[in-house]
Amino acid sequence: MKSDLHYMNIALKRAKKSAEMGEVPVGAVIVKKEADGSERIISYGQNNREKSKNALLHAEISAINKACKKLGGWRLVGCTMYVTLEPCPMCAGAILNSRIERVVYGACDSKFGALQSVISLFDHPFNHKPEIVGPIMQEECSKILTDFFKKRRLENKKTTC
Repeated sequence: MKSDLHYMNIALKRAKKSAEMGEVPVGAVIVKKEADGSERIISYGQNNREKSKNALLHAEISAINKACKKLGGWRLVGCTMYVTLEPCPMCAGAILNSRIERVVYGACDSKFGALQSVISLFDHPFNHKPEIVGPIMQEECSKILTDFFKKRRLENKKTTC
């Protein structure tokens, strides 16, 4: 069984790919635990809001959508999501509705975090309660976001002068 750090590193690679495309660098990976105890990656996701002009295309939503298609159903039982940024309320709702069993996140999100930072959505009396692990690799996951926005501010400053 591979570690949470292994899969978070894969999510971080997705976040870097997202940044290269001009998207906010958030990456997600969904891993399914099989009956024999083995694990396999079911799907990947990255932000695609800017390119698609669609507020719904967060990394988590993309990964959940692909996982549902791959598994042929909406219940992602036995799955863990690894995401580089603490999910927002919309993504936390999608995690609840898809029955993902475990969420491992990297950086805390003091503006929109719905697992622990702003609100603890999973603490409410829903009929499903995923396990939360995080923050892990917080420094690396935060740095990619900080660097991205620092670069964007510099680019915006150059165009306004």
